[in-house]
Amino acid sequence: MDEVNALMRRYDGVVPGASLLVVSEGAPVLHRTWGLADLENRVAATPRTNYRLASVTKQFTAAAILLLLEDRKLSLEDHVRTWLPSLPPVLDSVTIEHLLTHASGIVDYEDVIPKGTTAQLHDADVLHLLESQDSTYFKPGSRYQYSNSGYALLALIVERVSGKSFAKFLGERIFTPLGMNNTVAYEDGISTVVNRAFGYTMKDGSWTRKDQSVTSAVLGDGGIYSSIDDLAKWDAALNDSRLLSDESRRLAFSPQTATDKPDVKYGFGWRVTGETLWHSGETSGFRNVIVRYPSRRLTVVILTNRDDPAPYETALDVAKIFIERR
Repeated sequence: MDEVNALMRRYDGVVPGASLLVVSEGAPVLHRTWGLADLENRVAATPRTNYRLASVTKQFTAAAILLLLEDRKLSLEDHVRTWLPSLPPVLDSVTIEHLLTHASGIVDYEDVIPKGTTAQLHDADVLHLLESQDSTYFKPGSRYQYSNSGYALLALIVERVSGKSFAKFLGERIFTPLGMNNTVAYEDGISTVVNRAFGYTMKDGSWTRKDQSVTSAVLGDGGIYSSIDDLAKWDAALNDSRLLSDESRRLAFSPQTATDKPDVKYGFGWRVTGETLWHSGETSGFRNVIVRYPSRRLTVVILTNRDDPAPYETALDVAKIFIERR
């Protein structure tokens, strides 16, 4: 489609690329790619290319919590210190629901990483950093502030409750049942990413690999790698009860918390804006977005292996093309 090609032109050629998925009426109607997944080895992006999802991961972390809720192994009202008792008493009133909706007030772990840290942090390291914090940004439950700390703690709660590693739980309860066979919460030295896209940044007029940072190994807030092929299966599962019950999906998709933007609310791992459910993901070398229009049965996913630009507006423009053609 010429209109879509025009929107995606910046990703075409010998540059960091992009994968685009459009699902309409339950079926993929467009899955196209542009550019390269690996510049150094001239590997083209394909629909099977796996990108680091960054904060698009959060909807999977939330789904893991909802599965344990359905198993009756936890409650949304559980206090976080019930499962992670090493956290400081200042967090006594923080609940699992507060973590899901970014209403905990917990300090951002990225702000308290010791200077000079070069080794990658893991979710357990986030817990250790927060153990020494004796204050919160605000009274838990009183307002919203986006929190990567909260989602790292949710991953640890999944581990404590299930008795399995977060990555294994996701694989057994979400990825394998849905046939997302190449999606993984990546752990260096433990798992691999097939068909991997590497991240890039523009530096001094040329693209430079910028694939990892000190926080890239934290899984709960952003550590999943996936492709548009696999995300088509994830999107399909969000339309019925094959994975999550009707009630769990209602909770995830409902506007639970007002955010710092008047037109955006937050559910469980999803932003709610007008008729859309969406989430973006931004990390070292990657920018991604998923935008769903449930009432129109339309979804747009854009995955990119570069740190600029954010693809949210492009996804809206792609959606507009398909809406206007109906």
